[in-house]
Amino acid sequence: MIFADSPINFSYSFQDPASYLKLSIISLHDFIIFYLIIILTIVIWAGVSVFFNKDYLGNLAHGNLIEIIWTITPSLILWTIGIPSLKLLYKKDEILDSELTVKVIGNQWFWSYEYSDYVNEEEETIAFDSFMVPDSDLELGQLRTLTVDNYLVLPINTSIRALCTSNDVIHSFAVPSLGIKADCYPGRLNALGFVINRDSFYHGGCSELCGSLHHAMPIGVQATKLSNYLSWIKSFSN
Repeated sequence: MIFADSPINFSYSFQDPASYLKLSIISLHDFIIFYLIIILTIVIWAGVSVFFNKDYLGNLAHGNLIEIIWTITPSLILWTIGIPSLKLLYKKDEILDSELTVKVIGNQWFWSYEYSDYVNEEEETIAFDSFMVPDSDLELGQLRTLTVDNYLVLPINTSIRALCTSNDVIHSFAVPSLGIKADCYPGRLNALGFVINRDSFYHGGCSELCGSLHHAMPIGVQATKLSNYLSWIKSFSN
């Protein structure tokens, strides 16, 4: 099965979900759109009816009952939309007992990743930078302005905590397929938690205008099985 884990030309839908968070976001969107279509249909019907039948205008003006109805109804609609939205928002703030912590650092204009859970005999952690691959170095099949030289490698079915910060200006770490987005502020740590439920290559980018090369700092995430992830970790100690 082929998944859409990166932007597609002329796409009008979400990227395929790869986490519970993204699936919840899509479900909330579909729930809201369903009722918005019903509301839009009613509004269009009322507008067209008034346009062709002027007698409706007398019933829609200076009526206490109609004033009460179109004051209370929008309030109920907003509550119906707002409560599930707030519920999802607070769920996104909850971080499960993390099994892995990775530090994400935004720079002008690249990303740095640090795996603080692993320390070698020389008290050094695993850390590397991730730059966008320029057009001249792209290989066949690689995505323009999305391919990076070093991917953030993460295991699937694992509770992951990302600590986001910045070395210069405000950046934003966002990967649409995973349903995650966190601002990266200088001198401050923002935490987000997520679980990836299938292995693939995911692409995102900085979602905060951070300078002239804002477009040139894509995010590449390689989600893989735990055994492959541990082999990748061991490769740094060799």
